[in-house]
Amino acid sequence: MKTRFVAALALLAGAAIGAIAVQGLHAQTKAPVYVVTETDISDLDAFQKEYLPVVQPTIQAAGGRRVAAGQNIVVLEGPSPGTRVAINQFDSLEAVQAWRASADFKAARKIGDKYAKFRAFVVEGVPQ
Repeated sequence: MKTRFVAALALLAGAAIGAIAVQGLHAQTKAPVYVVTETDISDLDAFQKEYLPVVQPTIQAAGGRRVAAGQNIVVLEGPSPGTRVAINQFDSLEAVQAWRASADFKAARKIGDKYAKFRAFVVEGVPQ
């Protein structure tokens, strides 16, 4: 009888510890953030040949990942966002800020500014 009681108590304690650990892990998980960039391009050919090959490696180096990008935009409501829209995912707002402050991004952006006007913003993702 005593052995059964000890086994049952150990089983309950293990379940409780597991539940607490799972809750702690969920609390530590941060939702990703998304950088949405609307671009009004004045010279598409130069933009694609000179700017994109320079800026895309800076995104990857900062831990970013392209989620969507392109010129085929279907406006459902409101004004058109520009010629191109890109959405990049990052682990945190701090990673985005470090990327935008980097010398590589600033150098790439000087090229991009010759061929386009940009509007960019960050949206927080929702926890999954």
